[in-house]
Amino acid sequence: MTPDSAHVLVVDDIEASRYVRASWLRRGGHRVTEAVTGGQALDLLAAQGFDIVVLDVDLPDMSGFDVAERIKGDPRTAAIPVVHVSAAFREAEDRITGLNRGADAYLTEPVDAGELMATVEAALRYYRARALAERLADRLAKLTSATLAINAATDFDALVAEAARAAATVLASPAAAVVPGDGGRWIARTVGDGEVLVARAPDFDDLPTGASTVADPPWDPGVPAAVVVARSTPKRPAVLLAVPPSAVTTDEDRNLLVQLAQATVLAAEALRAYAEEHQLALILQRSLLPRELPTVPALPMAARYVPASAHAEIGGDFYEVTRQGDRFLIAIGDVCGHSIGAAIIMGEVRHALRAYAVEEEDPAEILRKLDAMLSRYHPVKGLTTMCLMLVDPVDGSAVVANAGHIPPLVAHETGADYLDVRGPILGIGLPRPPATHVRIPPGALVLLTTDGLVEHSGADLDEGMDLLRDAVRPDADMEALCDDLVARFGANKKDDIALFAFRRPRA
Repeated sequence: MTPDSAHVLVVDDIEASRYVRASWLRRGGHRVTEAVTGGQALDLLAAQGFDIVVLDVDLPDMSGFDVAERIKGDPRTAAIPVVHVSAAFREAEDRITGLNRGADAYLTEPVDAGELMATVEAALRYYRARALAERLADRLAKLTSATLAINAATDFDALVAEAARAAATVLASPAAAVVPGDGGRWIARTVGDGEVLVARAPDFDDLPTGASTVADPPWDPGVPAAVVVARSTPKRPAVLLAVPPSAVTTDEDRNLLVQLAQATVLAAEALRAYAEEHQLALILQRSLLPRELPTVPALPMAARYVPASAHAEIGGDFYEVTRQGDRFLIAIGDVCGHSIGAAIIMGEVRHALRAYAVEEEDPAEILRKLDAMLSRYHPVKGLTTMCLMLVDPVDGSAVVANAGHIPPLVAHETGADYLDVRGPILGIGLPRPPATHVRIPPGALVLLTTDGLVEHSGADLDEGMDLLRDAVRPDADMEALCDDLVARFGANKKDDIALFAFRRPRA
C-alpha cells in the first residue's frame, strides 16, 4: 500500500456489483474489506479501522440511509466518509435524503471506474485534510496549555514534572525530562494516567544542543530515546526532553518537542534567576539584622526572623535592640513592599534608628526623625511601620511609641493584652503623638511581631491577633515559644516575619 492508499469497506448484497467495485479499488492501490448487509458493515466498523465506506443504498436488512446515519451518529466512526451507490435510478429527493442522512457523495449506476475512484479519492482528501487540521489544532492547544503549566511552576521539581507531563501529553507517549536545578539535576518520568515520578538525576556528560536518538541514555540505561537538548546559552546547563523514538516520526513531532524544551529551559532560567535574587536578598537582609542579642539576666530576650516562602519576594521586616545607658531600646518594624529595594530601605531605617538613638532617648522623637528621613529620601517606597520600646530592666518601666505597627503583646499572670499605643505610619509626615509610659509586671512576657505572623488569607488582622494572644503564656520558655509561634502561624507565608520576645523576671 502507498501512503495515499486507504482501507475501504465495500457494502453490497449483490455479489457481482460488490466484486466489480472492490476490484477497481484494489487496482487503485487500496485495501478492501467486503460486507453483504448493513448489520455486518456496522459490526466490521466497530471491530476494525476503515478510512472510507462505499455503501449500497438497497440492502436486505436496512437501507443504506440508515447505515450512513448510524455511522455518522457514532463518535467512533463519525469521521469516516461514506459514498452512497445506487444500483437503480433515483429521484433527486433520494439523493437529498442520502446526503442529509450522512453520505458525503451519491453515485448512481452505471458508475464508471474513474468516477468511483475520483469520488473516493476526493472524499479521502477532504477528510484527511480535516483530520490533519484537527490534529494540529489539538496539538497546538495542548502545546499552549503545557507551556503555561511549565511557566507557572514555582520550583525545579514542579518544573521538571510539568515538562515531562507536557511532552507526554503533546506527543501522546511516555516521556522523561531532565532539568538542571538548585545544586544538581532533576529527572521526571511519566508512569501513566498523568502520574509523574520526580527524583534526582545521576551525573552524566552534557549532550550537544539539538535533537538526536540515544540508544542508551545515561539517565535510563537500556531504554532507547529520542532526545531534544536545549540551552539558553552554549555554556549553560542543558534541559533534556526524551520520548520513545516511535513518538517522533515527523518534523512536526520533533518541532513540538523542541518548542517544549525551549519553553522549559527559559522557565528554568527564570526560576534560577529568581532563586539567586531571592537568596541575595536574604543574605542582604540577614546581614542587616543583629548578629546576636545582648545577654542581660535582668531582661532575657529571644528573636526570630523567618523569610517568606521560597517563591515569594523578600520583604523589609526587621528587629533591633540597642543599649541606652541602663535601659534598652527595642524596635520592630516593617518596610512596606516586597523586593530587594524594601530590604535596602530596611537597612537604611535600621542604621538611622541606631544613629538617632545615640543622642535621643524619647522613642516618639526617634520616630519623628525617622519619619522626616523617609519622607525626604523615600517619599513613595519608604512607608514603614515601627514600634519602639525603651525598657528599664530594673523597675520594669517602659516608654512606648508606635507608628502604625501591631502593638506589643504583654502576657502576665492575669491574662494577655495588647498595649493601647497608636500613631501614624512613617514616611507620610503626619504629626506624631507623645510616647506612652507603662510598667511591665514582674514575670510578664512581652512579644513584638510584624504582621506576617498574624495575617491569614481570608481572615482580618484582628482575628489573627486574637489567635496570637491566646497562644502566648507568660511562663513559657521564650526560645520554645518563638519556635512554636513560627511553626503554628508562620508556615508558607507570602510575607516575612520578625518576632522579638523579652521577659521581666520575678525578683
